[in-house]
Amino acid sequence: MAQLEIKNLSFVYSAKTAQKKIAVDNLSLSIEKGSFVGIIGHTGSGKSTLAQLLNGLLKPSSGEVILEGKNIWSEPKKIRDVRFKVGLVFQYPEYQLFEETVEKDIGFGPRNMGLSETKIQERVENAANFVGLKSELLKKSPFELSGGEKRRAAIAGVIAMNPEILILDEPSAGLDPMGRDELLEQIRNYHRQEGNTVLLVSHSMEDVAKFAEKVLVMSNGKMAFFDETKKIFSYADELENLGLRIPQITKIMRLLDAAGIPVDKSALTVESGADSIEKLLRKIG
Repeated sequence: MAQLEIKNLSFVYSAKTAQKKIAVDNLSLSIEKGSFVGIIGHTGSGKSTLAQLLNGLLKPSSGEVILEGKNIWSEPKKIRDVRFKVGLVFQYPEYQLFEETVEKDIGFGPRNMGLSETKIQERVENAANFVGLKSELLKKSPFELSGGEKRRAAIAGVIAMNPEILILDEPSAGLDPMGRDELLEQIRNYHRQEGNTVLLVSHSMEDVAKFAEKVLVMSNGKMAFFDETKKIFSYADELENLGLRIPQITKIMRLLDAAGIPVDKSALTVESGADSIEKLLRKIG
């Protein structure tokens, strides 16, 4: 049984007004436990709305979100429990920091879960470690941190609740390349060590290609594709028609292959592309 099922899910903003907008349109799919799924689509495709539907911040206009076999809205009074199980990190989450210290901010969620102070402290330390936040920063005000450190603290606050599913909506937005790579690598380490499901919403094809095992492509609120990452990025023309693009290295490798140079045209990362070219050079050298 899938960990998370979406059945005929739709959401309409301003449903009974002239500004009516269908953000998610009759979407159905299943997500397996422990998977790392990328969610891509042009601006306005419904990615962020879907993320909020999955953790109960928005209630579907129709259809169901089924978590571990149960509709998350079957008992509306318990929807708060769903948000502990399905953690959502918003874009620019550092704007949500508000406590006196970083330690208190990270511990806010676990404290609301009713955990003991000993357990809360353990969760705070583990979450800070996962996101690469130095222990000496925990006693500081979150407003004393750098932009990248604030981002890590905010993400740690969600990880500290130990959600079974972690949804990240553009977690690396606004970070410099080094900060982006470090943060995403830490998220991948978290996924590998904890085995929890991760859903990564991103505009960066390179990030999704590097970290996701499967990719959901959305367009106008609908599912355009949902498949293994390598398969998704083999649909270069189809993605371009949706206003998306394949990773730059994949585009280069496809051009080399089309020119008769026998390289791996499905390479998704710079590392795999370089490896393919190196093998070719050894072969002809």
